[in-house]
Amino acid sequence: MDITARLKAVASRLIDQDQAKVIIPPQRSGTGHWFGGGNMVQDQKGVLWLTGRFRNQGDSRTGLGAGERGLELAIYRSDDNAQTFQHSLTLSKADLNVGAREVLSIEGSALRFIDDRVELFVSTEKQGIGYPKELSSHLKPGTGVWTIDRLTAASISQISNAVVETVLETSDPRFLHIKDPFLGSHAGVDCLLFCTHPFCWTSSNTGYVILDDQALSVQQANLEFFPRGFTWDVAMTRGTAIVHLPRIGVLADHDVQLFFYDGGECVRDLDQHASAVKRPRGFSCEELGGVAYCQNGDLNTVQRLSVNHPMFVSPHGTGSSRYVDVLVTADNYIATWQQSQDDGSQPLVMNVVPRAEIEALLIK
Repeated sequence: MDITARLKAVASRLIDQDQAKVIIPPQRSGTGHWFGGGNMVQDQKGVLWLTGRFRNQGDSRTGLGAGERGLELAIYRSDDNAQTFQHSLTLSKADLNVGAREVLSIEGSALRFIDDRVELFVSTEKQGIGYPKELSSHLKPGTGVWTIDRLTAASISQISNAVVETVLETSDPRFLHIKDPFLGSHAGVDCLLFCTHPFCWTSSNTGYVILDDQALSVQQANLEFFPRGFTWDVAMTRGTAIVHLPRIGVLADHDVQLFFYDGGECVRDLDQHASAVKRPRGFSCEELGGVAYCQNGDLNTVQRLSVNHPMFVSPHGTGSSRYVDVLVTADNYIATWQQSQDDGSQPLVMNVVPRAEIEALLIK
């Protein structure tokens, strides 16, 4: 068995659709309702913290009057090693306003513990930004522009009182909407990865920027390291998680990281030929799951493992399986993701895999 086959085996064990356990259900059942789009981290005391956003049905094509959409960000804690989760903090849209920029919807978020503080990165759609003048007519009435903000506090409980600071935004039409932050590293340095959309909403792409004590800037970001695919992920390639693997077995001489991403063949659901093979196509808000890998901590070496087909498809509903996050602890790999259900909703599900099992897949 070659290295890529082992990597696929590890990825499939982590994102095991049949072993998935619902840990945070959406506020309602039905299409367009979900919880997720965040991450799980462990603090210095071993407490697990989980962030995500509750989303209720809505459609940005006709403005926010069509539904609530991303209505609140929530943080949960676990003191029993992911056996149970307790609600700890809620941030509403109004809590995340930035001056005169009113938040219309909340999307992806990421928690980061560093030194003596905690940072919360969150993406929101805001009014009061607008499109570049020459493209102003393309901004749909009742909608806004997505940017990423940061809240910094001494503890989770103090995040509610933190200043909301916009750290990533751009007026470049090719990358106008910036959202869905997640944490990773590049060349041994912490970085923030994120999704971009053009002004015309025809695709999802992935970028990264190095994290340091200076102000973040899209001008310093790499926005083209992971181009969209040619088959099932031709319409979108949105990274969601980076997982460092142990250097044992077939990886004894290799430094490898798994790179999970969401993909889709089209932006909107399309009719399939009546006599053709029926398969999930993946489209906006109903993406399918893929995986790639990097070497030596270099994001610019990313290579797809899921070339012709998605790796992760829910056995329920539309097949959507997206927003993968994986936390590596001393004992376990804890994977979470949004998984489509038969009622159309997408709860956050979890699969806990002992480290020994992952190591065995690399040794056999």
